[in-house]
Amino acid sequence: MSAEGRITTEVQGRILLMGIDRPAKMNGFTPEMMDGLVEAFTRLDDDADLWCGVLFGHGDHFTAGLDLPRWHERMRSGERRRGTGAVDPTALGRKCTKPIVTAVQGVTYTLGIELMLAGDIVVAADDCRFSQLEPLRGIHAAGGATIRFVQRGGWGNAMYHLLTSDVFDSAEALRIGLVQEVVPAGTQLDRAMELATVICEGAPLAVQATKASSMRFVEEGEAAAVAALGPKQAELAATDDAAEGVASFVERRKGHFKGC
Repeated sequence: MSAEGRITTEVQGRILLMGIDRPAKMNGFTPEMMDGLVEAFTRLDDDADLWCGVLFGHGDHFTAGLDLPRWHERMRSGERRRGTGAVDPTALGRKCTKPIVTAVQGVTYTLGIELMLAGDIVVAADDCRFSQLEPLRGIHAAGGATIRFVQRGGWGNAMYHLLTSDVFDSAEALRIGLVQEVVPAGTQLDRAMELATVICEGAPLAVQATKASSMRFVEEGEAAAVAALGPKQAELAATDDAAEGVASFVERRKGHFKGC
């Protein structure tokens, strides 16, 4: 593996595992790693055979965040590379329409928090240490933390952690809604895979429509979300998977969905 790190990918059934792989540097992100993560997220979103993604970190830590010296020039230029049509892993540009379950452990700083909050469900090991410490480096969080901390935790909790740049643990992250489960260290990826497997038991088009409806509410408001419910339901009801859903209900069995 090069000193620049890499993003590993592995397909298990309908799930794409995406691994942050630079453990010798606490998975500190280089520009090359971010480019690799963009490619992995875009692959997940574009491949109809992939229904869910699991993001995790190799080694003892999820990520210590950006390897700042390697990002200085890109930061100075203001270049975010979110206008290329590819999926943005921080969900500030093109968003992934597939569900993302993130497993975090150990040091989960700055970009690590932003990546997990850009996804949908977070499983945290009980040894996590979280910190959004950009102000201590003379910059501010620019990958979504200033937005999603408020969405998930409320204004007071967000300001408490964003303005103090403190280090907090998994119990606090659970209390304020940044993570959904805390599990013993070493089991977080297994639990994330379990959740992804459960998600994949649902009809993929219905699962994606569910995520899209909730995101529409967040971004466009209640009226827009309500207005889209009927047309989308009619679209889903015309699919083969909806027919299979009815058949599985009548026959009292699990549905066998195909995404069409």
